Amino acid sequence: MVARLAGSFPIRDSPPMASSTRVKVTEDGENARVSLAGAWTVAAAAELDSEIRGLRLAKAKRATLDLSGIEALDTAGAWLIREAAKVLSRGGASVAFAGVDRRAAALLETVGSAEEQTHAPETPPPSFVELLVRLGFGTAFVVREARFYLGFLGLTLEAAARIALRPTRFRFTSFVHHLEAVGLNALPIVGLISFLIGIVMAYQGATQLKLFGAEIFVVDLVAISVLREIGILLTAIVVAGRSGSAFTAQIGTMKLREEVDAMRTLGLDPIEVLVLPRVTALLVALPLLCFFSDIMGLLGGQLMAWLSLDISPQTFIERVHDRIPIRHFWVGMAKAPVFAAMIGLVGCYQGLRVKGDSGSVGRLTTRSVVQSIFLVIVADAVFSIFFDLINI
Repeated sequence: MVARLAGSFPIRDSPPMASSTRVKVTEDGENARVSLAGAWTVAAAAELDSEIRGLRLAKAKRATLDLSGIEALDTAGAWLIREAAKVLSRGGASVAFAGVDRRAAALLETVGSAEEQTHAPETPPPSFVELLVRLGFGTAFVVREARFYLGFLGLTLEAAARIALRPTRFRFTSFVHHLEAVGLNALPIVGLISFLIGIVMAYQGATQLKLFGAEIFVVDLVAISVLREIGILLTAIVVAGRSGSAFTAQIGTMKLREEVDAMRTLGLDPIEVLVLPRVTALLVALPLLCFFSDIMGLLGGQLMAWLSLDISPQTFIERVHDRIPIRHFWVGMAKAPVFAAMIGLVGCYQGLRVKGDSGSVGRLTTRSVVQSIFLVIVADAVFSIFFDLINI
């Protein structure tokens, strides 16, 4: 419609007049008549635009746009006529059209429809409102994710109860495979990180404690920090980045290949086949990794205390044995199963949510790692407050 009417066409059969492009305003009290004459085409657009911008009504509240004097009209002219109507409307007058023939009416209607479909860019909301909107969306997302995770936890516990009633359904081979992957294969990286962190803690502690002549307390600092917090926290973060992401990627790839749908078709429960062996392997492996991390962290601290403070390994071990209560060790170990369950459930849940294409695997794998580490740190803070309240 626009393309067909875009070219100019004559409104009358008479030739254009010399004074063909003008706007004449006649006022009679509250009524005004705006007569448009001449050729309203793109060739005269600049002149017409300046005349339209100068339109002013003294007292009139009603204006009639008279198009009977227009001799030629194209799309640009129709747009300028509508602009004239807008100028009059902004001045407080109601606008009506007169002298419009069929072709001009069709062109004006087409231009008006095109204007309605072109929306002006939205004004960005004030920063405070935008902050509230983002806060609302974030809160809704957290609540929705929490509800989904709670439902997934319920499905996992239900599957675990069925396995407990019929132990032969448990996939022991898969459990051993994942136990090796998340436990045995993680020993080098967990041990190295814990050893280096023990060295750093002992070195930084020695630097400060030397100022007070209390170098021997480096042993207490390293032992309590590693046993209560650092050992399990570092181990959980490494496992979340290493094994939690692997769970998401593995299960997500199976979803893309429709292997999970094939399991359901065969009457197999994906929770029993895919989730329980992985979560159980983590529940067994993470406490063992935590114990190994504690040992390596103490070894690193012992080495640095020996090199920088001349505290012999025997003195270090005797002070740990005599001055550090065993409860600090069990505080760290008590966190391991909780962290393992969080990492395993988040990794498997995000894997089962994969759909669409391979981009979904990468996106949800990243989300799995971020959410696992976040939940681990939040849970560790809650544990710290709880153990402080009960004086442990």
